[in-house]
Amino acid sequence: MTEAFLEENPQRVTEAEMVVAIPSYQEARLIGYPTTQAALGLKRYFNDRSSVLINCDNNSQDGTKEAFFAADTEGVPRIYLSTPPGVRGKGNNFRNLFRKVVELKAKVVVVVDADLKSISPQWIKHLGEPLCNEFGYVAPLYVRHKYDGTITNSIAYPLTRALYGRRVRQPIGGDFGFSGDMARVFLASPTWSEAVAQFGIDIWMTTLAMNNNVPICQAYMGRPKIHKAKDPGIELGPMFSQVVGTIFQLMNHTTGYWMRVKWSKPTSIYGFGLGEVEMPPPVKVSEDKLAANFHEGFDTCREIWRRILSPDIFNKVLEIGQLPKEQFDFPTQLWAKTLYEYAASYHHRTVDEQDLLNSLIPLYFGKTLSYVRKTERMSVQQAEEFIENECMVFEETKPYLLDRWGE
Repeated sequence: MTEAFLEENPQRVTEAEMVVAIPSYQEARLIGYPTTQAALGLKRYFNDRSSVLINCDNNSQDGTKEAFFAADTEGVPRIYLSTPPGVRGKGNNFRNLFRKVVELKAKVVVVVDADLKSISPQWIKHLGEPLCNEFGYVAPLYVRHKYDGTITNSIAYPLTRALYGRRVRQPIGGDFGFSGDMARVFLASPTWSEAVAQFGIDIWMTTLAMNNNVPICQAYMGRPKIHKAKDPGIELGPMFSQVVGTIFQLMNHTTGYWMRVKWSKPTSIYGFGLGEVEMPPPVKVSEDKLAANFHEGFDTCREIWRRILSPDIFNKVLEIGQLPKEQFDFPTQLWAKTLYEYAASYHHRTVDEQDLLNSLIPLYFGKTLSYVRKTERMSVQQAEEFIENECMVFEETKPYLLDRWGE
């Protein structure tokens, strides 16, 4: 838990019905654009509500705060919040935001990423309006390139859907809406952890919304998400362990809920995407790098795999490792069972938590390589249908998780 936040509130705002927040760390070059677009959205669509823009920052030293205050906001007041020097983490920024939202008595909160290049004023409308109409949590829905967001595609979406029975396509999308009441729920939750204080925050918020039976919708954003996309074979960093670790940790806290869920149901969509033709920019993927990262795991993780995976699954993983490149395939059911065995191993504390999460990374690279190979000739829409079919396999395979969990 962080210390009290540092605050600059030049207009001395003490109450606001609506907040648009932009979490950041070292985003001086990019934060001006989403700040300006958010202000336009507030003026155009929510002019009848008192509002404020909040930059919740990690004490950036590159001029992020100055760039935020320099942006043209059409007279919309601004507040700058920061964690103390040396305290990092997106989740810590959000925790400061939750406190400030409660303090301001805000009813509607919209959050957008600081590196967004495709945001328009309509994004504020799409994420904010459902919260004025009985919804308590809004997740984004946008066209993304089929290789952008592979952690979402192969882990976060299929797992949360199978576990909690809600089809929320972008549970870690980065752009959200939530009610002031949800800010109180987030602050009161006993499940806060070091991973949640970092990149685990998005999946934590979505999962808590699902488990509190909050009315959830997805907002169609109307444009692709264009931001600093990364090659899934190269740029991974600590985000993987923080997101996946948070999913596994929350499974321990919500067992009574997800064990009763049999199948998923659709989540209502606010706005419409019919006729949308704007395509997202391509994301380059190095198949050779994915393959090398996968095969490296056989040297570094083999013994941990042996302790986590059942003999049958372990042997099938070894077989995949022997496949020539042109025949490479990581079958969906095997991937689902592998993730379920990892979740059960995390629950039973079979191996050290960080060793467990690190050993999953090479397998994730193998699954991503398989996905890239199977979808390389597919359109964005066809790749979406492929992922939907994979999610059905996760749901059909869920009894396997229940068996392993109870062992």
